[in-house]
Amino acid sequence: MVTIRKDKLTNDALGTGRRKSSVARVRIRAGAGKVTVNDRPLEEYFPNDADQRAIMQVLEEGGKAGQVDVAIRVHGGGATGQSGACRMGIARALVSLDSETFAAMREHGFLTRDSRMKERKKYGLRGARRGTQFSKR
Repeated sequence: MVTIRKDKLTNDALGTGRRKSSVARVRIRAGAGKVTVNDRPLEEYFPNDADQRAIMQVLEEGGKAGQVDVAIRVHGGGATGQSGACRMGIARALVSLDSETFAAMREHGFLTRDSRMKERKKYGLRGARRGTQFSKR
């Protein structure tokens, strides 16, 4: 179950998203559809088209594209992990803003945390699973 979080002063909807080692804090308010990531436009922060689509897809499925301004603070990890964290944070914030979007967000898998993480390196091996090359002589 997603908890409803709103800022008491500004009445913004809040959401936190995580993916790999990235964490995104999302703030949504009524507006013209401007999306900023770390005080930069979405297209500038995520030049990769797939990352941009992952973020905008949530707003389109929730029916809020062009109706809300999204401000995101994200840190840690790489570009794909950060875009995944932003996607989850936006979905959680949209549910906080309008609880009727919960079914659409759940159906498309935006509220599900992707738990895949990098496996740790084990002693005696060169990586997480790769051993040393066998030498017959």
